Amino acid sequence: MDLGLAGRGCLVTGASRGIGRETALALCAEGANVLLVARDEGRLREVQEEADATGSKAGGRAAVLALDVTAEDAGERMLAAAGASFDGLDVLVNNAGFASWRDLDEVPDADWRAQYEINVMAPLRAMRAAAPAMAERGWGRIVNVCSTAAKRPSASVPEYSVAKAAELSLSRLFADRYAGSGVLVNAICPGPTESEMWMGVGGLLDQSQQMSGAASRAEALEEAGSKRPIGRLAEAGEIAAAIVFLCSERASYVSGAAWSVDGGTVQVII
Repeated sequence: MDLGLAGRGCLVTGASRGIGRETALALCAEGANVLLVARDEGRLREVQEEADATGSKAGGRAAVLALDVTAEDAGERMLAAAGASFDGLDVLVNNAGFASWRDLDEVPDADWRAQYEINVMAPLRAMRAAAPAMAERGWGRIVNVCSTAAKRPSASVPEYSVAKAAELSLSRLFADRYAGSGVLVNAICPGPTESEMWMGVGGLLDQSQQMSGAASRAEALEEAGSKRPIGRLAEAGEIAAAIVFLCSERASYVSGAAWSVDGGTVQVII
């Protein structure tokens, strides 16, 4: 299936690992040009090499911008870098994020603010910079990577749940504002995924093992997977595939959606 992404200028935040990395690679494989954004330039360069190799046959290539997306001028800087690298921005994927497991009563004010900055203010600034330029050209795609925790708050990640719910509302507001201009804004809500946020040392799997008393990481992973109707955690590439579809020409009548890609974890029909 031709997704109509060849030659499109795309930007993915949190692109140095996990879902962001897989999304960038998949976009390049479709022939898109992708600006990789994250804080660690060294890791971005590694992904750039992978993306260029993946996209070589289809003509896709990657560029790098080392940036903290919570900076107040991050939106303008990302738009300018996309313009310099690819002559414009057609697709924006707001993916950067992090989470920690702890009790509601243990979350300090600073961490509530940090989650709001990364999951609400950073996507807001990026969309506020990108959407008007896309609207002028009459075509654009924006995908905000949220979470099942946005639909069903988790007591294990309280500040993350609240911020992700706010991000869903933000996505809907931008979707309603820009759909008539050809800019389609949607959200993806993954469940637990075998990415570095879960699988890395000190990540959510290790925290889950400590909280549950599981004897090993393998036991903790099996326990986490057994809670999903599909029976396992997602692979990052499975989430990326849904994101890339929403970035494409084929998703021409999808706007304001909040797609669950969670193996059936959140059992709601909306």
